[in-house]
Amino acid sequence: MQRRLAFPTRVASGLVLALTACVLAACMTLASPPPLSASVAAAGVDPDASTLVVYRLEDERAWISNDARARQRFVPASTSKIPHTLIALETCAVSGPDEVFEWDDQKRFVDSWNEDQTFADAFSRSTVWIYQAVTPRIGSAALRDWLADFDYGNADTGAPEDVSQYWLKGPLAISAAEQVAFLSHLARRTLPLSARTYELAVPMMVMESGAGWTLYGKTGWKSVEGEADIGWFVGWLEQTGGEAPGTYAFAFNMDMTDPAADVPKRKAAVMRALSDLGALPASE
Repeated sequence: MQRRLAFPTRVASGLVLALTACVLAACMTLASPPPLSASVAAAGVDPDASTLVVYRLEDERAWISNDARARQRFVPASTSKIPHTLIALETCAVSGPDEVFEWDDQKRFVDSWNEDQTFADAFSRSTVWIYQAVTPRIGSAALRDWLADFDYGNADTGAPEDVSQYWLKGPLAISAAEQVAFLSHLARRTLPLSARTYELAVPMMVMESGAGWTLYGKTGWKSVEGEADIGWFVGWLEQTGGEAPGTYAFAFNMDMTDPAADVPKRKAAVMRALSDLGALPASE
């Protein structure tokens, strides 16, 4: 297993606190942004039952819809595949994106999960059972330490027996503002990780691209019986041209009262907001 890199935790915590404070307060005075609540509503999402945080790294401008909810923590669900992928590759719990996981012949509700697939496939398909096989390789205590070093929400992995469920049902929880702070470090490559891990992991996170831009991200859907469903979409956009070039970290979550209708709205709300901010062409 690869040796863990030393990381000045107090410095990291200070950076995250400063970034979170900027996202939630000071940076809002630096711009006259279009109202993100209008962008969210245009995607068919209730701004009062959702939040969107967008942060441009180059000039530290931030835009927020529903800043009170931006501070509220929720179970991250499959958006946690971003830190889990980084940790798995850094610790060599997974050898690389091309490592193949053999299907166990257990039929699951997503057809694309029911076959052998690589670790890269598992990220893009959000194959839960593969990540449930990977996290025990790392171990609950080590995962907690890594998540704490990332300042990833409450970094709570629960009891050792929760190692394959803690990000799906809790107790792990994170706010949209904290997601953006974490993702900003990832986009800047300032997390305590080796160059190898970045080189292997970041390409796995590409969702789509166009002329001069690349979108990295992950959706999530927290669904626990007896609790409200929460939908997530988090990531970052690298835009080298267009009306407003820059790197934009973002995190969106919403209540999903009608999952069949709400699932596509997670990404739609973010894409509409990025377009309204000039970070993406209006047609994207």
